[in-house]
Amino acid sequence: MTDFDLRARDWDSDPLKVERATKVAKAIRKNVRLTPAMTGLEYGCGTGLLSFALHTSLGPLTLADSSTGMLEVLREKIAAGRLQDMTPLQLDLTTDPLPEKRFDILYTSMTLHHIPDTRKVLAGFYSLLNRPGSLCIADLDKEDGSFHDAGFDGHHGFDRAKLAADLEQAGFRQIRFSTVFRIMKEVGGKSRPYPLFLMVAEKS
Repeated sequence: MTDFDLRARDWDSDPLKVERATKVAKAIRKNVRLTPAMTGLEYGCGTGLLSFALHTSLGPLTLADSSTGMLEVLREKIAAGRLQDMTPLQLDLTTDPLPEKRFDILYTSMTLHHIPDTRKVLAGFYSLLNRPGSLCIADLDKEDGSFHDAGFDGHHGFDRAKLAADLEQAGFRQIRFSTVFRIMKEVGGKSRPYPLFLMVAEKS
């Protein structure tokens, strides 16, 4: 079992995660004109907090994650809510083939910094979008490595200009960033803010 599998049962009990999902959803609504005619894919969905905050503004949603534990909790939430327009999908774009389905919007939150080969995943995102289509990425700004525990082998946040260049290389245009949240963590006995950006880009 992965760390995310083990943490899945208690994931939604953290009010910070719920607040973060709410703020990111609000920012997505502000930056993208959402309609019930739009199909969506959340990549790295976890227990679906972000999609549950967005689903009333969108059409059918596919919620993808590589964690079986997270997807198990998600399926229980979907069943409890009797939701017919949410479909869980086990998917790891670093190793699995692309799904056949294409989407009008793809969104992901606090997932990209866990993926070593971001360029491969961004290219996958581009392929998974209809034309026109919107990509929304919420993640950490570049930080000094103190956000995660020792041994973390992902990205210590992202430099916005470098990420924009990688997105342009993948084919995206109209790339824009805004700060949408600040995660407060205790580091060295002091409370420290870690800004979270929302990046929105278009496939046109």
